[in-house]
Amino acid sequence: MAQKIRVAGVVKQSVVDGPGLRLTVFTQGCPHKCAGCHNPGTHDFDGGWEIEADDILEELDKNPLLKGITLSGGEPLSRSGELLPLTRGAKERGKDVICFTGYTFEELLKLKEREPALAALLPEIDLLVDGRFDRDLRDLTLNLRGSGNQRVLDLPASLVRGEAVWAEGYQE
Repeated sequence: MAQKIRVAGVVKQSVVDGPGLRLTVFTQGCPHKCAGCHNPGTHDFDGGWEIEADDILEELDKNPLLKGITLSGGEPLSRSGELLPLTRGAKERGKDVICFTGYTFEELLKLKEREPALAALLPEIDLLVDGRFDRDLRDLTLNLRGSGNQRVLDLPASLVRGEAVWAEGYQE
């Protein structure tokens, strides 16, 4: 049986969800419920609809201009097991993976110890935008971030070093 992902939506072509032209998957469900969230309709874990990972990969295959996929939400890492076939499929196609999460990298290091699906998904992600949106630190001048507490991390380097490593070109 093909893996299904509960989503709030899929954008087939986006230029605002990371570098290059991207396919963006907005997962459904978020435990953070940040005040001022720009996607409050994604908070309910029972909302949205299901789509098969293979159907999203078919869309990825249709457009050779797509640089990769972006996982947003909601909280995509709450659906790690559902997303794993999608991210692996994207990587097999030579595409990169970006993920927006309300968790900090440090929280993810702890969570992955007790969540095998998360531990398997993290190495599939190239760029991680971490941290909860903080309305008091809102800053529209930041690249890929909504508030000053959030970071854009080189996730493979961060996992190797065991500490947050800013992605080149995104440091403040």
